[in-house]
Parts: sequence; C-alpha cells; structure tokens
Amino acid sequence: MPHVITETCIDCIHRECVKECPVDCIYWGARALYIQPDECIDCGACVPACPEDAIFFDEDVPDNLTAYIADNVKFFTETLAGKSAPLGSPGAAAPIGEYGADTELVAGFPSRVGLCKDC
Repeated sequence: MPHVITETCIDCIHRECVKECPVDCIYWGARALYIQPDECIDCGACVPACPEDAIFFDEDVPDNLTAYIADNVKFFTETLAGKSAPLGSPGAAAPIGEYGADTELVAGFPSRVGLCKDC
C-alpha cells in the first residue's frame, strides 16, 4: 500500500488531500479519511496537501502509528458497523461521498475535536 492516513486526520477532515488526488482514491469515513490501496498510484500529491501532516508513505509511517497501515486496508475489506458489505474498490471516491462509517480503530479513538491545527 503506497500511502496511509493516520490519527491526526481523525475528527479533522479537511479534504485538501482529496482535492489534490488525481485518481480520486481518498474516501471519507465518518471521522477520518482513508486511501484505497488498490486505486492509489503512489504519486504523493496528498502528502503536502494535508494540513494535519497525517499522510505517510507506508514505509515511512512512524512506529507509534503503524496500526493505521492495516487499519486503512480494513476500511475497504471489512464490513463496517452499519454497512451490509465491505466497500471494496469502487474506482472513485466522489460518487460514494461521505460513507458514514469507520474502522473499529478510528471509531473507538477518543475525540480529537478542537485539536486540529486550525481549530
């Protein structure tokens, strides 16, 4: 998987990274964004666009955030709370819009409201 969005995105969804992604592979959960690993072309345009510094190339994810590598995959491969099937690889995030669900890791994370760099 080329890029991973980590915990500083939780509750601070700015979507500047979404605007920069040339292949529309960044999906909107309820509290965070997720990069579809099969759709990402590893261009890195999302990394400098993120005002929360939440996006890393998978090999550069800090040790304390490596759980987000597998968690990002789970968003697409597991059936999330309130959904009837995994999201899979739809081919583009825009038609999906806000998916309204998150992985267990993100859903269970303490609120970060007010902790964003621009809050």
